[in-house]
Amino acid sequence: MVCFRLSLGPGSGLLLLGLVLGAVSSYALELNLTDSKKATCLYAKWQMNFTIRYETTSKNYKTVTISDLGNATYSGSTCGDDKNGPKIEVQFGSGFSWTVNFTKEVSTYSIESISFSYDTNDNTTFPDAKEKGNFTVYEHVIFSIPLDDIFRCNSILTLEKSNVAQNYWDVHVQAFVQNGTVSTKEFLCDKDKTSTTVVPITPTTLPSPTTTPTQKEKPEIGTYSVNNSNGTCLLATMGLQLSMTQDKVVSVININPNTTDFAGSCHSQTALLRLNSSNIKYLDFVFAVKNENRFYLKEVNVSMYLVNGSVFSIANNNLSYWDAPLGSSYMCNKEQTVSVSGAFQINTFDLRVQPFNVIEGKYSTAQDCSADDDNFLVPIAVGAALAGVLILVLLAYFIGLKRHHTGYEQF
Repeated sequence: MVCFRLSLGPGSGLLLLGLVLGAVSSYALELNLTDSKKATCLYAKWQMNFTIRYETTSKNYKTVTISDLGNATYSGSTCGDDKNGPKIEVQFGSGFSWTVNFTKEVSTYSIESISFSYDTNDNTTFPDAKEKGNFTVYEHVIFSIPLDDIFRCNSILTLEKSNVAQNYWDVHVQAFVQNGTVSTKEFLCDKDKTSTTVVPITPTTLPSPTTTPTQKEKPEIGTYSVNNSNGTCLLATMGLQLSMTQDKVVSVININPNTTDFAGSCHSQTALLRLNSSNIKYLDFVFAVKNENRFYLKEVNVSMYLVNGSVFSIANNNLSYWDAPLGSSYMCNKEQTVSVSGAFQINTFDLRVQPFNVIEGKYSTAQDCSADDDNFLVPIAVGAALAGVLILVLLAYFIGLKRHHTGYEQF
């Protein structure tokens, strides 16, 4: 028996056998396989996307990213038997399929292999592919996990082979579930292990809540992008500095773009840019369309590992930053602060972002944040001018009144 669910990104609720419509951050797949006694035998929850590079009929190369798994089915997934191990099979889109096989030893189980198949006969995704047909990329993995543990990897894992890059993150999987109960004991991937032990966030202690930490140097500017079947759909260039407060202790960290992975997704009304590094589980920027003619930063979700091994997580889906017309980009070279909560702020430097309507992988004309300043100064200038006129009128009135009284006294 196969039970499966489709869920939104971190912190969102699950929908059974459903497709989430409207504003979504990213799709997460969740699979619960049960045996003949209706006991769980395999559990998996994960996110993934695929980037395929192919040759066109004009002898150029194009790249497409497959990230919309909203129509996924799980036909062929099984708990296994005496002869064959468990496996997960996922079908989605037009001719895409993905399979992972598991094997078992005495005290461990293994992710043995992963395969991904795609069909270039799909003219919507591969309209000008030189070679038409079905192609399969096979990866022999052999990754061993203790039998009673659930494997976890929040960091982005990438497999690259034969012009195909497979990206996986927020992975939780346990094959050969014991006694029908999914384990709470986690076996971490190497990237997640590094997160909590090698790259701690160094806090700066504050004498009082109103004192600010020593200003760190300006962060390095990073360039990030998201692709879909039509090419590049999101562009972002920015330096990022994160500021967190816990128990009157402020931690400041500059994001290094050279050690930061990025992924995301694009939809008609929303777009997601997700950053991930050794000590950042995820940093999500979610953009939305408003009034059918403008975009803005609507949501930020973050989860980070602290030096003591604890996890710092904040989410806010009611923001309103980086507002600009659709078809343009938003730019701000000066330092800006995105206040996600009282405990978490993001300082941006040399920002430019375009989450919708990217043409040929290039930024469109930018709306500069200085325009916001101008719009703010105009009513101030008008108000000051009116106040000046009012003062002059009052002065003239009092001077005239004084002269009038003086005339009566002389008479």
